[in-house]
Amino acid sequence: MPLRLMTLFVRSGPRSSLMIDSTIVPGIVAIALGSARGELLPFPPSLDYDADMAITYEQAEAKLIEWTGSPALVNHARGVEAAMRMAAHRYGAGVDDETRWAMTGLLHDADYDRWPEQHPRLIIAWLVEQGEPEIAQAVRAHFDPAGIAELALLDKALLACDELTGFVMACSLVRPEGIHTLTPQSVKKKLKDKGFAAKVDRELVMSGPERLGVNLDDHIQLVIDALKPLAETLGIGGRTP
Repeated sequence: MPLRLMTLFVRSGPRSSLMIDSTIVPGIVAIALGSARGELLPFPPSLDYDADMAITYEQAEAKLIEWTGSPALVNHARGVEAAMRMAAHRYGAGVDDETRWAMTGLLHDADYDRWPEQHPRLIIAWLVEQGEPEIAQAVRAHFDPAGIAELALLDKALLACDELTGFVMACSLVRPEGIHTLTPQSVKKKLKDKGFAAKVDRELVMSGPERLGVNLDDHIQLVIDALKPLAETLGIGGRTP
């Protein structure tokens, strides 16, 4: 498959620009960062991509492991991957979407551990260089949805799954039975406790299902169901007697 490159520009600003290029991350297209936020300009309204994947799941997983040393961040990525897999069957085209949606969940924070101040620019650049602009846009959307001219279904799904998955995992960690007895009602009760998992953006949790046009309780249940088979692997299976 031919390599497809997309140049990502940024708005100029009062701060001197910072160049991310192959001297920092070999093989990634250069991105000039400007302004106080290093704000990326919006993607075009539509992206031309092939139905077939340009990268394999194994390549995506290798990139996550290469760039992410934190077990907690790897677990979060695995959790969002699981939620996105199930979401592909509930909201997308099922098996036809599953791999791309799963890889979107797996890679959405892949550059955060090593380069938190540059997140998500590096993983976006890598995805674009590899020929996966649809995943790149979804990763961009989870960071700055207002910067996307028109959110695609994949973008909305990641926004709906990312923050909620982290919150559901946090809820599971404080329960004796872990995720196995967790319900949407329990999750919503914890959402009202602003002191619990305070860094979780409650507005994102609530607006995600709204963007998809789905019921909040049903979407919470989807995330719970997606995570249960991975409970022991993710450390959310409850306390051992």
